[in-house]
Amino acid sequence: MGESRIQHPASGIRLGVLGGTFDPLHWAHLMMAEEARVRFDLKKVLFVPAGQPPHKTDYRVSDPEDRYAMTLLGTAYNPAFEVSRMEIELEGPSYSVDTIRRLKEAYGPDTGIYFIMGADEALDILEWHEANSLPELARFVVASRPGFDLAELKTRLPAPFYAAIDFLPMAPIDISATEVRARVASGKSIRYLVPDSVEAYIRKHRLYVEGNAA
Repeated sequence: MGESRIQHPASGIRLGVLGGTFDPLHWAHLMMAEEARVRFDLKKVLFVPAGQPPHKTDYRVSDPEDRYAMTLLGTAYNPAFEVSRMEIELEGPSYSVDTIRRLKEAYGPDTGIYFIMGADEALDILEWHEANSLPELARFVVASRPGFDLAELKTRLPAPFYAAIDFLPMAPIDISATEVRARVASGKSIRYLVPDSVEAYIRKHRLYVEGNAA
């Protein structure tokens, strides 16, 4: 399952893209990004915090500047990681398909975009904005998530989507931003769930302590 089924870009750089709310950034995000960087020989991994995520309706998303700051702090020690403000600075909802197109324009049409995600996100990809355009624009690096069977993707996704997937073999990491927020709200420790710098920011700015946990 780890082998590619279509040819990878022969020219241009390979750019990893990890989008999300990052509310907050945690160790599973970082480990998934680094595993993808090494396995697929990515020049760098660009973390793209969402501005107004269109699918997050189950809780009040933290201020974009707080999420951007936490992502910047958490990625600071890896020279191959960068954080983009491109979605934060948009007015209105941000969509992955538009982000990928803008990155192609910025880095050149021969750039290979490797969109990194968990298996749970991949199962929902058909619901994304302009979903049918996605297999033409990027490859999708899909990592295991606890409770998800990667084999299910073959039966759930149309052939063009499945052919654009590269599987990322790694031990599933059972950390979620929902869990982190809930632990903060209930006064529990989040040490070893998020980088120390992210924990310090959460404590300093009193995030997630006023009913903001899902």
